[in-house]
Amino acid sequence: MPEKQLTVLAVDDDVINLKLLKSMLMKTHHVREVIEAKNGADAIDVLKARGKEIDIILLDIIMPVMGGIEMLQIVRADENLHQLPIIVLTTDETKKSEALECGANGFLMKPVRERDVVSKINQLLV
Repeated sequence: MPEKQLTVLAVDDDVINLKLLKSMLMKTHHVREVIEAKNGADAIDVLKARGKEIDIILLDIIMPVMGGIEMLQIVRADENLHQLPIIVLTTDETKKSEALECGANGFLMKPVRERDVVSKINQLLV
């Protein structure tokens, strides 16, 4: 388990999914804060304002305004953000290879289970 208290950016257009992710993550003793964004554009704004505080991103793929693949490409092209671990969450398994090719560090199918999310975060941050 990571020693430091983590700040997670959760990006999903479904408010229920965001609340569920936040609830799961806040139960783990190493997550200090979950910042929510409703789409990739909102998430980029959060990263511009608070990027240095964020330890990991949980990213939905299919969203309005800016989807997860486009956001992933923007983050990977930004020299200040490109190292941020990103776990893609989606119901569409066909997006897995595209997400990984665009730089995702991990992939989980929705609906996600708490132990899977925590395990994937631990793999990337330990």
